Amino acid sequence: MDVTQAVLARRSIRQFLDKPVDMALLRNILETARHAPSGGNVQPWQVTVLAGESLTHLRTAMQGAMATPQTPEYRIYPADLPDPWRNRRGANGEALYGALGIGREDKAARMQQMARNFDFFGAPVGLFLHMPKFMGPPQWADLGIWLQTVMLLLVEAGLGSCAQEAWSIYPETVKQVAQIPDDHLLFCGLAIGWPDPDAPVNSFANARAPLAESARFLD
Repeated sequence: MDVTQAVLARRSIRQFLDKPVDMALLRNILETARHAPSGGNVQPWQVTVLAGESLTHLRTAMQGAMATPQTPEYRIYPADLPDPWRNRRGANGEALYGALGIGREDKAARMQQMARNFDFFGAPVGLFLHMPKFMGPPQWADLGIWLQTVMLLLVEAGLGSCAQEAWSIYPETVKQVAQIPDDHLLFCGLAIGWPDPDAPVNSFANARAPLAESARFLD
């Protein structure tokens, strides 16, 4: 598989097979991802991987944590997101719930699906990406570069993933269970496992804007 194939094949996987991930394989992927670029070669990323008992402990803790709001690490979307970005976000949600057969009026089912974020969608491995809070916006970009590198390497290995900024709304519980320092910014989670090829939620069409909406070529 070449890079173009991996980019086009990658999906946000929200249904996984009941099949363990070889930790040696995952270590090799993260070892390769060390070579992701970063501004000034700062390499700000810190990673905590949970599987087995540690992941079970987190899932149990989250069942109680979701009843009480926590102070989010950051605002995931701007308060007044204008179009076309607002429309893109809304269309993504409708496509997701449509694939699951959940109607707009079924608020309970939508909330239940949202809560699956905090189960890593049943994945056998959960990864948290974090960095010291004194890092600035350029280092946020570095995290994204590293994250995309990992997700493409996972695709190459036949694995799937889903990047989850939703974890940032429960930083207290995550940091306590995953033993992440309080002075670190919890950027996101990453669900990792073997994709369920028969799950419609893993294959729904997710439109991308035409290149002309984001790129200009100047002579």
